[in-house]
Amino acid sequence: MVTVFYDSMCPLCVKEMRKLSSWDTEGALQLVDIHQGDFCDRFPHVDPSSANRILHAQDSSGQMVYGLDATYVAWRAVNKGYWVKWLRWPGVAWFADKLYLFFAQHRYRLSALLTGQARCQQCQLK
Repeated sequence: MVTVFYDSMCPLCVKEMRKLSSWDTEGALQLVDIHQGDFCDRFPHVDPSSANRILHAQDSSGQMVYGLDATYVAWRAVNKGYWVKWLRWPGVAWFADKLYLFFAQHRYRLSALLTGQARCQQCQLK
C-alpha cells in the first residue's frame, strides 16, 4: 500500500487525489489529509508543515518519497505510472522537479486561476 499525505485545503491537490482514488480499484492507496486533527498522533514520522510544502508519500516498502517521486509512486500504485514516468527520466527530472517546486509554492494561486477557488476549508475527496 502507498500512503499519500495531501493538502486538503488545496483545490488542485484534492482534484488529483479524487482522480487517483477513482482509479484505485485494488485499494492500493491510502490518502491522508495532513490537516486532520489527529494527523500528528497517527503519523508522527511525517512533519505536517514539511508535507504542506511538498507532497509526501510512503511507498509500499515503508520508504518516504517526496515531490514528483511521491506523485510517481502514487500514480504507479493505481497502474497509471506510465503517464508520469517520463518526469523521472534523467535530464527531464531536474527540470520537472524545479517546475514542481514552483507549482507547490504557488498552488493556491494556481488553484484560483484554474478552479476559481484558491483554498477550501478541507475539501472533501468524495
